Amino acid sequence: MRLMTWNIQWGRGVDGRVDLERVAREIERLGMPDVICLQEVADGFADNELAGHDGSNQFEALAGYFPRHETAIGVAVDMPPSTGRRRRFGNMILSRCPIVAVRPHLLPWPADAGVRSMQRVALEVLLHTALGEVRLTTTHLEYYSAIQRHAQVERLLMLHAEGSAHARRPRPVSPAGGPYDGHAGSCSAILAGDFNCVPGSAERLRITSAVDDLTPPFLDTWQVASPGAQHPATAGVHDRVQWNDQPVSFDTVFVTGDIARRVQNVRVDSSTTASDHQPVLVELDLTC
Repeated sequence: MRLMTWNIQWGRGVDGRVDLERVAREIERLGMPDVICLQEVADGFADNELAGHDGSNQFEALAGYFPRHETAIGVAVDMPPSTGRRRRFGNMILSRCPIVAVRPHLLPWPADAGVRSMQRVALEVLLHTALGEVRLTTTHLEYYSAIQRHAQVERLLMLHAEGSAHARRPRPVSPAGGPYDGHAGSCSAILAGDFNCVPGSAERLRITSAVDDLTPPFLDTWQVASPGAQHPATAGVHDRVQWNDQPVSFDTVFVTGDIARRVQNVRVDSSTTASDHQPVLVELDLTC
């Protein structure tokens, strides 16, 4: 399995142009990953709201570019229309592995006076793989507010513990089928996205710390593949305007120990200029 996470900045490249087809071409160039986690996907916004956006439905367009992938959408911001339809902003997962459940979770948004912020979401899906069901979550944490980011990390860990508990303590289901039969959880988990905090920060250390005595902790796949090596920068590598010539490493993939044993390679594609972030790719000894 090849998994990619990428903050695509609504398709806006370093040249200032919004070009979603360019984003799709770059993903194909990277070997057409089996699982694609995207952040900052937009729908319905005007150019003065998101620079360069033409109001088109990027969730729908991206699904069209990858017709062999199943699609899941996690909307963080849902606003009234300014031109044609409601404005939406959030995350997206495209997967060649069958998606057996989709669960979007709005993350905490505690008040932080005077600090710019927005609602954030964690998009969780259950994937059917040769290992069994695997929980995959992609998210994009708050950039400006440390208070909100810390609260969001705690919620992610709570969701991880909850999903693991469902797997350990399965509930009864009805023979007739229906919503009570929905797939509930798995101890095997992947957490990918833009965490807006650097390696060694309190938030990143918290993500890889113990949740409780029964929930398997997360491991950073970069450290699994390259122990002790510095994680390459994933934001501001080419865009020196928004990032003030200070590239940082915000984007990564975490996995539980059973999946960590299957990590074969982790790399950051530092060449693309189709976004202000760089894609992170993880190769796993795992099939759908």
